[in-house]
Formats: sequence, structure tokens, C-alpha cells
Amino acid sequence: MKNLLGFVAFLLIAQGAGGIAHKLTGWFDKWAVVDHLGFLDGYEIYVCVLLIALGFAVGAASDAVGRHE
Repeated sequence: MKNLLGFVAFLLIAQGAGGIAHKLTGWFDKWAVVDHLGFLDGYEIYVCVLLIALGFAVGAASDAVGRHE
């Protein structure tokens, strides 16, 4: 379970950072999932910051799960 949560945390942080990099530089145009969702138009930066924060929260939860096992 710890490995799965760690992987999900990595994906969330990577998608958030990739989305911010795409919005600021134009790179990662095919890689960032947030830019492909039409209903998020205008809110991409906020969603990417939220993804990064959620990734850190899931990472902290994976550490807590690892201590209890």
C-alpha cells in the first residue's frame, strides 16, 4: 500500500509541475493532463498547484501508512 500511495503522490506532483511548466514556458504540451481538460480553461495554474499540494498530502499519508505496518 505504501508503494502505491508513493507512486500516486509522484504522479500528482509530476502532473502539477508539468502543468505549471507548460503554462509558463509552453513545454510539455502533450504531457500535462490538465491542459487537455476543457472545463478547466482559465483555472489550469490553480489546479496544478492543487495537484502538487495533494501529491504532498498523499506522500505524507504513504509515510504514515508505512510506519503503521
